[in-house]
Amino acid sequence: MDMIPNPDNPSSSDSCVAGPNSFPAATAPSPSRYESQKRRDWNTFCQYLKNHQPPLSLSRCSAAHVLEFLRYLDQFGKTKVHTPACPFFGLPNPPAPCPCPLRQAWGSLDALTGRLRAAFEENGGSREANPFGARAVRLYLREVRELQAKARGISYDKKRKKPPRMTPSPPQHHHNPHSPPPGTTSAA
Repeated sequence: MDMIPNPDNPSSSDSCVAGPNSFPAATAPSPSRYESQKRRDWNTFCQYLKNHQPPLSLSRCSAAHVLEFLRYLDQFGKTKVHTPACPFFGLPNPPAPCPCPLRQAWGSLDALTGRLRAAFEENGGSREANPFGARAVRLYLREVRELQAKARGISYDKKRKKPPRMTPSPPQHHHNPHSPPPGTTSAA
């Protein structure tokens, strides 16, 4: 990971500390909800790296570590994901409780990954070396989406753009003021 060192902190190239231009300063207007969430997510991920055994520096973080983090977050999920052995597998509204695990919803993981991808680059990481945009992470998110869709009986069919319909315009009738209107017969 090519991290840009912070001149105020010589060891910042290996840390998860937000740089001076990363997030709005305290004197700026309050950050948007998105910016606040992105900062919280970034701090959570940095804390995860710090608590990792052995502790990981951001410069050594890979897509495998991002996947490990996403799987770790599953324990805090609130979305019931039925297993194939569950009698409610594939039912969108199960009629009774079951022991299936709670997981992070696909949409939450997808949004989180997007915020962390942006935060990584805002904190000096290069787009090419961004572990949050790695192919393995995209494949994992697709797998989670498909699994959750099957478990809940919901299809996430990709919405395709329909080409603009070329409807033929109705034929132009030039009305002769001396002839009867179309659809009527003249009594001649």
